[in-house]
Amino acid sequence: MKKTLAVLTILSLLCTQKINAQLEKGNVLVGTDLAKFNLGLNKNSGYDINLSPKAAWFINDNIALGGYATLGVSKQNDASATVTTYGVGPMGRYYINKPNLNLLKHGRWFGEANVGIEGRNVSKGGGSTNGLGLGFGPGYAYFITPNIGLETLLKYNGLVGFGNQTYQNNLSLNFGFQIYLPGKGTVNKVKSQEGM
Repeated sequence: MKKTLAVLTILSLLCTQKINAQLEKGNVLVGTDLAKFNLGLNKNSGYDINLSPKAAWFINDNIALGGYATLGVSKQNDASATVTTYGVGPMGRYYINKPNLNLLKHGRWFGEANVGIEGRNVSKGGGSTNGLGLGFGPGYAYFITPNIGLETLLKYNGLVGFGNQTYQNNLSLNFGFQIYLPGKGTVNKVKSQEGM
């Protein structure tokens, strides 16, 4: 009985170390937002679903910098026009490491911000804008395994530039996943802890 309890204690400590290890300096995150639902703030806004891949490198514990791309096609609520969205640029994340703020044992709150070249083009003479895009907002990542997180992100998006409309904005609710790949330092740390 004591051996079983000791083995379970060691396994739980190793799992805890691996859960915290994915947000350490040198690690990489890759993934995508699979669904993006816009809560329109502009007249005649509707909904759209985009694919938004992201990749970032942890420059410090809980801080990741990288890039994003986005591409989407949708329809507006009250028109037959097709809306095409695109974007590319740098992004950053900060994960909050305060256990009393996290809702679930294997989850983390984070803040995300991005700035880049973006566009929203509407066919049939609609409100198109191409230029500087920016976004920021809070999110929550729930780790279904030590290296895969399911995420939701509420984000304000603004677009300033040229076209029929010089400024557009919206709130989006994004759902997706990220894969956290360990860097060499994390792999060596986990191996040394397992050898103990």
